[in-house]
Amino acid sequence: MKPGTITHTLGVLLSSISSLFAHSSPAKGEPAKMKLSKRSERSSADRLLNIDEVAFPPRHLGSEQERFPWKRAIVTTVFWIGEAPAGNNPVPNHASSWDKDWAKSYGGFDDPNPAHRSDFMPVKFTPRQNPFYCALPYNDKAGTGHRPEAPQVVPWFKEAYQGPGVSTCKGRWIAIRKGNRVVYAQWEDAGPFRTDHWQYVFGDQRPKPNLNKGAGLDVSPAVRDYLGLTETDVTDWKFVDFSEVPRGPWSRLGENNTFVINDRKAETRVAEAKPGSSTLINR
Repeated sequence: MKPGTITHTLGVLLSSISSLFAHSSPAKGEPAKMKLSKRSERSSADRLLNIDEVAFPPRHLGSEQERFPWKRAIVTTVFWIGEAPAGNNPVPNHASSWDKDWAKSYGGFDDPNPAHRSDFMPVKFTPRQNPFYCALPYNDKAGTGHRPEAPQVVPWFKEAYQGPGVSTCKGRWIAIRKGNRVVYAQWEDAGPFRTDHWQYVFGDQRPKPNLNKGAGLDVSPAVRDYLGLTETDVTDWKFVDFSEVPRGPWSRLGENNTFVINDRKAETRVAEAKPGSSTLINR
């Protein structure tokens, strides 16, 4: 064999061996390249969807415990059903964002005067709705249907949706904390001052400045009395699933009260299960 042929043959063999090792050996740098690629793709998507501005609610976090974190040190003011417009409250509370006959549905004027209240409710009548109510500065409803961002930013939108005419926020339970006391109330109106600040209600922003020292939560006289609040105070609050709400004075009254609704359903099932009943409950 000629010398040139031998040299050529050895070169081919060495090239093949080198290629074999290149394909069989794990590429240590490859995982880093993959991570960089995924990060780059996600960054592009984030820019397109403005993820930083959307600030998706805590339901998207990995831990269930972090789903609804406390919003701390929120200026809290007191409002009441039937309140007349005055001073820093330019809007009367005879109607709410979700009930044009709110005072009628409640049963009357929720007098905030402590001398006219007993057991967390007005003495002149028994409320037909839960006296433990609150307002947050967001309304998921538009003139017809829902606001365009609502399906994205309201954490429970899909599970609570009942059609274009029904709010998915009305009646939602929240926990409100002052010191070592915690009260539970239902979200029944939008305010104070704003009805579009989902970045605060469901995200990480702070309440916007307003005439009431930047208030971000309105609470009823019953909530005020349970926590011992002043007319303008500071509390922490967070959303809670109904399964997390314990029994208390907030579980006793109201056609809109989840406890009352569930208790009536249970009573009906028990009555239907009694001997002689024509309908048996499904177990």
